This record gives sequence, C-alpha cells and structure tokens, in this order.
Amino acid sequence: MNALLEVRNLRKQFGGLVAVNGVSFTLEKGEVVGLLGPNGSGKTTVMNLISGALSPTAGEILLAGEGIHGTPAHRIARKGVSRTFQLVRLAPSLSVRDNVILSIAFGRKPLWGRAARERADLVLTTAGLAGQGDLPVQTLNYIDQKRLELARAIAPCPDILLLDEWLAGLNPAELRVGIELIRGLRDTGITILLVEHIMEAVRELCARAIVMSSGITIADGPTREVLADPTVVAAYLGDSEYA
Repeated sequence: MNALLEVRNLRKQFGGLVAVNGVSFTLEKGEVVGLLGPNGSGKTTVMNLISGALSPTAGEILLAGEGIHGTPAHRIARKGVSRTFQLVRLAPSLSVRDNVILSIAFGRKPLWGRAARERADLVLTTAGLAGQGDLPVQTLNYIDQKRLELARAIAPCPDILLLDEWLAGLNPAELRVGIELIRGLRDTGITILLVEHIMEAVRELCARAIVMSSGITIADGPTREVLADPTVVAAYLGDSEYA
C-alpha cells in the first residue's frame, strides 16, 4: 500500500540549532496519528515543514508520491494539505461565514458566490456553528473560535489535516466536544496528523503515535505501546537514565 504522506530524513536547522534531525515516517490514507513529544522537541517545526511554512534544510516530503518539500504553503494547500495553528488565526474583520469562504476561495477546490456560501454553511454545521455564519468573529467564545478555525481547515476538502494542539486550552466539557468533532472527521476517512499533549485525546483518537525528543524520533507504533515505552516516559519526565 502506497503512503499518502512520506517524510524522509527530514532536517531543519536554524543557524547552530538543529530543530529536526533525520525524522522519517509515513501516513497511510485514513490514519489518525499522534505526533507527540515534550515542548521543544520539534513537533511544530515538522508541521511547518509539511505545510510549507518552512523549507527543510535537508530531506524529502512526498504527498501521494510527489515531492512537496520546499513548495510554498499556498501551493501545498491546493494539493490537499490543511492545518490549524497553536494560536487561533482568524480574520477578525470578517464574519464567521466569510472566514470560511476565504479559505474556500484559496483552497484546492475554489468556489465562489452561492456555491461558496453553501459550502461554508455546511462546514460550519459540521463544526458545530450552524446558524452563526453572520456573526462577527469577535463575538465568538474560545471554543467557537476553535470550531471556526477547524471549519476553515476542512472547508477546502483536504486529504491531510494537520492539527497543532487544536485541543489546547479547552475546559473538560469543551474538550469532550473537541474530541467528538475530531472523531467525526476521522470517520469521514480524512488523514490526520495530530500534535497534542492531552493524552486522553491521543488515546481515544490515535491508533498510532510518533514521539519526538530533541529533534529526533524516539518511538513510532501503536499508541498504547508507545505511551508505555520507558524511553518515551523518560523523555516527558526527564529521567536521566534515558536522556
């Protein structure tokens, strides 16, 4: 079976700092994979490299067999890769619906006019924002801003969704809502790479987990086994025996 996404020996260096060092993994179509690791391990840098926000120092990224490493972010988006960010990035001067329409207009399947509006309203319903399209973005609470960012990411019908700590900052009730939203997306067959520190969500959503520490991959396998790996536990807890 051919991988939908293949990362080969990926490296990113900022001056003397090597943030990602020889990382390799694959994603099969329909997988939901957790990309885990302590703060500063290189997870977000990997997401930035896949999405085109950064260009790699070395290595390759293949999407359905096509090399996309070094390709500008807007072109990668048109090839079917969408993402969210650690900090919500919305257009504050636009309505809820127009935020989604903006994403559709510059996505892989651009729509305009009535078609774009209908697609936006459908996606808002999927994200739990039915009937709120005309609201100003500033009126949304935190969980609804998160919902809107997710709606913007899925509106262009991506093949791969990169979620960078999308569940961060939610209270317990909001977290359950967020997990169910991602579960619903998973059930549509979309491929998801999920950077997350909330292990409850990782265990529920990800059959497989990849763990990074200090820019390298230290584990890749079934989530239950990976989270019980002493090397992984040490990476999170700082046990010098495994450091």
